[in-house]
Amino acid sequence: MAIKKIQSGFALLIAVIFMSVMLTFGLALGSLGYKQQVLASSSIEAQYAFYAADSALECVLYADQQLGTFLVPPAQPSSAPSIVCGDDSLRPPISDDWSTLLWTITYRLPLDSNKRCADITIYKAAPDSGEITSIFSQGYDVSCDVVDTSEGARFVSRGINVYY
Repeated sequence: MAIKKIQSGFALLIAVIFMSVMLTFGLALGSLGYKQQVLASSSIEAQYAFYAADSALECVLYADQQLGTFLVPPAQPSSAPSIVCGDDSLRPPISDDWSTLLWTITYRLPLDSNKRCADITIYKAAPDSGEITSIFSQGYDVSCDVVDTSEGARFVSRGINVYY
C-alpha cells in the first residue's frame, strides 16, 4: 500500500487569505479617499457661503454708512427702505418691525445671478438710546429658492456680525 500525502489546496488557501487582506486594504483606502473628497467639497461650499454673507454685509454697510439708507426715523416708518446690490435684484424685506427703541429689518438677497443667497438682519437703536447699529449677515451656498423651500435640501450657511 502506498501512502499519499494530502497537500492539495494549500496554495489556494494562501491565495484566498492574501486576496482578503488586499481587498480590506483597498476598501479602507477607498473609504478614506471618499471622506477626504466630502470634506474638501464641504469646505469649498462653506467658502461660497462665507463669500455670500460677506458680499451682502458689504452691500448693506455701504447703503447704511455711505447712502444713509437706514437712518432711524423719529416715528414709525411707512415701509422699509429698498436697497440695490450690484446687478442683483432685491427681494422685498422679509420683516420690518419698529418698536419705540429698536428698528429691525430683514432682507433676503439673491447673489451671483441667484446662485447664492444671503439673509441680512439690521438692528437700529433709537437715537435717544445711543444709536447703535448691529448687522447680521448669513450667507448660503445655494439659491434663495432652495433656502425658501428647504425640504430635504442640504446646504451650508455661514454668518458674520457687525456692531458700530
